[in-house]
Amino acid sequence: MKRLLDDEFLKPYESAIRGRAQHARDRARELTGGAQSLSDWASAHEYFGLHLAAPEADGARRSWVFREWAPNATSMWLVGDFSGWKIDPAFECMRIPNSDVWEVTVPFDRIRHGDNYRLEMRWEGGHGERMPAYVRHVVQDERTKLFSAQVWQPAQPYKWIYPSPPKEQTPFIYEAHVGMASEERKVASYAEFRDNVLPRIKAAGYNTVQLMAIMEHPYYGSFGYHVSSFFAASSRFGSPDDLKSLIDRAHGMGLRVIMDLVHSHAVRNERDGLSLFDGTDYQYFHHGDKGWHSAWDSRCFDYGKTDVLHFLLSNCRFWLDEFHFDGYRFDGITSMLFWNHGLGEAFTDYSMYFDGSMDDDAWAYLAMANRVIHEVRPDAITIAEDVSGMPGVAAPQEDCGMGFDYRMAMGEPDYWFNLAGKVRDDDWPMGGIYRALTDKRADEKVVSYVESHDQALVGGKTFFFQLADAAIYYGMGKDQHGLETDRAVALHKMARLATCALNGGAYLNFMGNEFGHPEWIDFPRLENGWDYSHARRQWSLRDDPELRFKPLADFDAEMIRAVRSNPPAPPVKLADNEPDKVLAFTRGEMLFVFNFHPVKSYPDYGVIVPPATRWRHLLDTDETRFGGQGRIAPGGAYIPELVEDRAELVQQIKCYLPARTAIVLKRF
Repeated sequence: MKRLLDDEFLKPYESAIRGRAQHARDRARELTGGAQSLSDWASAHEYFGLHLAAPEADGARRSWVFREWAPNATSMWLVGDFSGWKIDPAFECMRIPNSDVWEVTVPFDRIRHGDNYRLEMRWEGGHGERMPAYVRHVVQDERTKLFSAQVWQPAQPYKWIYPSPPKEQTPFIYEAHVGMASEERKVASYAEFRDNVLPRIKAAGYNTVQLMAIMEHPYYGSFGYHVSSFFAASSRFGSPDDLKSLIDRAHGMGLRVIMDLVHSHAVRNERDGLSLFDGTDYQYFHHGDKGWHSAWDSRCFDYGKTDVLHFLLSNCRFWLDEFHFDGYRFDGITSMLFWNHGLGEAFTDYSMYFDGSMDDDAWAYLAMANRVIHEVRPDAITIAEDVSGMPGVAAPQEDCGMGFDYRMAMGEPDYWFNLAGKVRDDDWPMGGIYRALTDKRADEKVVSYVESHDQALVGGKTFFFQLADAAIYYGMGKDQHGLETDRAVALHKMARLATCALNGGAYLNFMGNEFGHPEWIDFPRLENGWDYSHARRQWSLRDDPELRFKPLADFDAEMIRAVRSNPPAPPVKLADNEPDKVLAFTRGEMLFVFNFHPVKSYPDYGVIVPPATRWRHLLDTDETRFGGQGRIAPGGAYIPELVEDRAELVQQIKCYLPARTAIVLKRF
């Protein structure tokens, strides 16, 4: 654990760090009995739920078998199309002796692909309709709006064509929501995303697609974060095979696909979700107030219970096996790790991570989840959405870390939006920008970004909208050069270039924000008259050559290609001149120079460079093809000259730096 404890401020907490890691190892050993791998143990989805049983050796016909974990239930039936939606003794589940598991075997010809069904369950003092916990396909009735489980067993299973592409050294992630990916005012489909959006992502230079809202959720406006059925791909976008086709096509295009995995909480719905599933509030969740997330109005899992771990760890495996996803972004792990969910905490002191406010069972679960994922798919990537800065989240497990490959650098968008909204351009700090974009622990890699979907939710704005404000509606014509839009266009490119160039291991962009998508995100709901206007992407803005959105997207694509072509290496700061508003640094074979000054241009700005290096112009934000004024000659060479700096001879190049412009040079 050398890398984690290189931080001298963690030395007083070494025993606690070791203790948490040991707790995760001990828990895994308890679960498996030491007789199998943790990933083999995490296969509850192959036992629970509805399955076709293997043919008997004597040649008997196949049958269906259904199993459900429900400790408090007293009786249970499958009810559906096959029973006329009435209780039928042929579909009654029986408790397996000496267990909390219910089971029924049904002849093959009694249940068909496409049949809708649910559970009818009784417990002491009550009863209710329930959705099976391990159901793999859920559909909503258009008339009643009620959800039903649906048998998904097509005669011809989906045949995969393409293998997953190799793991990227630096993921460039395109965060996307299938339903809002169309310009039409509707819920878009997996097929439409496959055919219309994947080519855009590929052309834009990204190598990884991150899909939101895949796990089934009853309320579309929850953005997919109030999950009801954890093993079911949302049917509002299409069938399971449609999702497989999307992922298969992405793999064929060289794109890896990861998904948002929501294990931080569950929807409070009882009929459609897991809440009060068997009549108790503590089956999957903590009992009483501890089992409720007041801010999110949802249920909180009990990560100390063996059957809950079986459910969640199997869920980690399921999406890799069944849908060939290439990894996960774990949502809301701060909420999982802290008993108060991290609400209102600034996390300014290391003692806050070790003062008893943490759920050590949640820590152990996340460590085991990473272990399962990387055992099943060594090439999979895992990303932690953690606002707390918890030490060890993205450190290797052999160093007593949690084992995530990346942590979301959630402070970066906060920093950019604070600058754009609250700080005068003249006061933007060059050293502060560099620190904000390189501030990470030595033992971890981070996903860097200017904005994700979070910043533009109702009440927020995209970064470009924050910069341009009302001018976004009237000043975006190709030949319009008002002060507001010129500033917004310039700073949008510069902020994204600085963030992408200084990425801490990966870079992320949310769908459409590369071209400055206007306004905010708002899903159809009662309060807005069920309007889809803000739950879509206006691709026509990006494609229209008469609008300035197109050059923003064109710049983003060239930026991604340039940074992707640069071998990863630690950044080296060359200059952070506060009065001049100039920031310069190298990374690998590239040199990045930014002039953030709002009005001052520098005709011959000296930048000290590493010895024996020559540079050639690769691109700059002021190029006319990127909506700039074209003030820098393309393709020029920058040959260093010896100059004296503080009584020392150094090598320096001279750069023309127009105001609010960045240039990218490449070593030759």
